[in-house]
Amino acid sequence: MSNLSFQYPVWYLLFCLVLALIYALVLYFRDNRFQEQSKWLNGILGTVRALTVAFLASLLLSPLLKSIKTEIQKPIIVIAQDVSESVQVDLNATQKAKYQQNLETLVEQLQKDYELVTFSFGERIRNGLDTAFNDKSTNLSEMLSAVYDRYDNQNLGALILASDGIFNRGSNPIYTRAKINAPIYAIALGDTIPKRDLVLKGALYNQIAYLNDRFAIQIDVAAKNCVGQNTNLTITKIERSGSKLLSTVPISINQDDFFTTREVILEADKPGVQRYRLTLSSVNGEASTANNSKDIFIDVLDSRQKILILANSPHPDITAFKQTLDLNKNYEVAISYANEFKNNIADFDFVLLHQLPSATQPITEVRLGLIKQKIPHFYIIGTQTNLSLFNQYQSLLTISGDGRNTDEVQPIVQGNFSLFTLEENILSEVRKFPPVTAPFSNDYRVNPNASVLLRQRIGRIDTPRPLLLLGEAEGIKIGVFAAEGIWKWRLFDYLQHQNHDVFNTLVGKTIQYLSLRTDKRRFRVSLANNIFNENEAVKFGAELYNESYELINTPDAKLTIQSSEGEKYDYLFNKTDNAYALDAGILPVGNYTFRGTTNYNGQELIYDGQFSIQPIQLEVYATTADHGLLRILSDNSGGALVYPDQLSDLPQLIAAKGNIKPVLYQTTQTNPIINLKWIFFLLMSLLTLEWFLRRYFGAY
Repeated sequence: MSNLSFQYPVWYLLFCLVLALIYALVLYFRDNRFQEQSKWLNGILGTVRALTVAFLASLLLSPLLKSIKTEIQKPIIVIAQDVSESVQVDLNATQKAKYQQNLETLVEQLQKDYELVTFSFGERIRNGLDTAFNDKSTNLSEMLSAVYDRYDNQNLGALILASDGIFNRGSNPIYTRAKINAPIYAIALGDTIPKRDLVLKGALYNQIAYLNDRFAIQIDVAAKNCVGQNTNLTITKIERSGSKLLSTVPISINQDDFFTTREVILEADKPGVQRYRLTLSSVNGEASTANNSKDIFIDVLDSRQKILILANSPHPDITAFKQTLDLNKNYEVAISYANEFKNNIADFDFVLLHQLPSATQPITEVRLGLIKQKIPHFYIIGTQTNLSLFNQYQSLLTISGDGRNTDEVQPIVQGNFSLFTLEENILSEVRKFPPVTAPFSNDYRVNPNASVLLRQRIGRIDTPRPLLLLGEAEGIKIGVFAAEGIWKWRLFDYLQHQNHDVFNTLVGKTIQYLSLRTDKRRFRVSLANNIFNENEAVKFGAELYNESYELINTPDAKLTIQSSEGEKYDYLFNKTDNAYALDAGILPVGNYTFRGTTNYNGQELIYDGQFSIQPIQLEVYATTADHGLLRILSDNSGGALVYPDQLSDLPQLIAAKGNIKPVLYQTTQTNPIINLKWIFFLLMSLLTLEWFLRRYFGAY
């Protein structure tokens, strides 16, 4: 419906009409150019001119054309179907087919009178009805929140919720639904009768263990209606070559509602991601054995560093260092003397050189191996050290002299040391340590790249001579302790405090800094973690560095993933701004290895790694439907609870509410008449007609 309105009083139109008539009379009343023509010609021309002027003048009043558009919005009915695994536990093929048919019939009935929206939910929400029932978890509260967010300000008539009431993700839905201003009609799926069932409820464990350490797994076991039965809890290690039984724990069930927790201690005997299977043997008449087992994955890290203490000769300092290093379970310490050492220096991650090189043991091959393999090392200088060779072997510290003359020196803490931190109480105790024996020299030259932690104090004189300094040369971390007799510090620490904490902290942090090797590989592939859930996409990142260690991604990079069964998946990395990225998608449960490769400047760069996919078994732990929760949701919202064989009653129940009605929306549109195209053509037609008549009858 449309109507006309003016921004000025309507009676102004009279002025427009009078103005048009006066203008037409003045123009044509005494016009003698058409005397030879019919008398009515002046009247027609005057009328056309009057209409034209009247229209133009009325447009100055800004007339508006208002139209009202009415729309009818049907009430919105939302059907949300739970598609988690627990829903179909009690449905056989016939029941499932019948339910699907009844649901389709319900959809057809509701579409006639309502705007119907369908969702499927479980571990995530998606549009449409999916009755595969294979989601690994259920988040009821997320679904209710999504309905509220999308339809809060719309004509939501009702929410039909088809579920078994079991949720294992998110918060309690009872507290979420309070925001939905619409009745909830719950379709109660599943069976509420507890069956005879053993359930491995869960396992508590650390996902990371260290090689050769012992770790604990706390296993929760529950049972329903199994009183008097016995079961065995077995722990099996799953390997590529087969399975290996690690432990068996017998469990006697002494009540209908049974629960117990058992702890099992295992040993991490192999590095990498290890897969363990926890299994409960079934009992007679058990409803389901799907929840009797659980696979867990533990990442066993081989973070041990092989440390070599290579000495010129026996000395109490060696024992002091070894006793401190043995406290760190990640260190594997070996002691050897230079004249007996036959091993490959490349087998070690860190080398402590005590009074080496010496006059009798120049350790030329060892030194070349340290440089070639870029192995960090720590020099302990003593009276047996050949200072001339020492000055040649490293560039952090140069000491003039032959080393035969010595000074008794105490430590002074350097204030601006920043490679690592030591607590003030440790530093204050270090200052009290007794003297050690340092080479006498008036010429200690320190490389500007070195960081001095301790300086020498001779008697009461503080000197700039370094006692302990650390640094890096040619990409290798190097430390120098310019004295022997550090064993005295350990004994003094125990004498003062009845422990070796101060000494162990000083030596431990020093060696920890030196032995920590930086990843200098120019091509690296990274994962967010080493263990993924089976419904989680595996995403990789990769970085490539040129010779100047600048990020580049010019060449293509490839990735090959191989399962423990030998199946391979080949991918090509996507290039980002200056790196690489890859989404490998969702992979089956199991252990995997991967190899990333790229070719840069004719050199093939390779990065190997591994990861595992663990199963999600949340849906098999709780299979008894919770219709009580569904009833609370429906009753509190003014809805109703129905069962699958009552789906045909839902349209009548919804209609009987009486408050689910269409909503009328009226929209007023205002459009200035001057914007209408036909006004232009009308005026143009009138002016054209007047011009044609004047022209035809011989005037202008």
